[in-house]
Amino acid sequence: MIDLPKHKKLILFDGICNLCNSSVQYVINHDKKNIFIFTALQSEVGKEVIKEFKIDTSKTDSILLYSPEKGIDYKSTAALKIANKLGFPQNLISVFFIIPPFIRNWVYDYIAKNRYKWYGKKESCMIPTPELKNRFLE
Repeated sequence: MIDLPKHKKLILFDGICNLCNSSVQYVINHDKKNIFIFTALQSEVGKEVIKEFKIDTSKTDSILLYSPEKGIDYKSTAALKIANKLGFPQNLISVFFIIPPFIRNWVYDYIAKNRYKWYGKKESCMIPTPELKNRFLE
């Protein structure tokens, strides 16, 4: 089992994806309650989560949300749950929960499939600054 600090949620992201890294920076800047911690899917912790939850990385390779109480959320559900915890006005995006997951995930998958082409990618995972190091698991 993944050991997280109490009341924290873990965002797993594609560490070489520019869109994913920008999204992580956005969450860090808007996470006023300090709810989220982060790790790259490519990290040791990321690999442990993938193995523990038997995640098929050929079908899910961009964002996951893990909490000890709720388990793992994928794709659009993970993104909407993250936005919902960021407070106003970001939490307004949770209105998209009324759209059935198969439609939300179709849009999500389309963006995920094209994210490297549209936003580019890095040669290696993002290295957090010393100020942010405590928000990342390796």
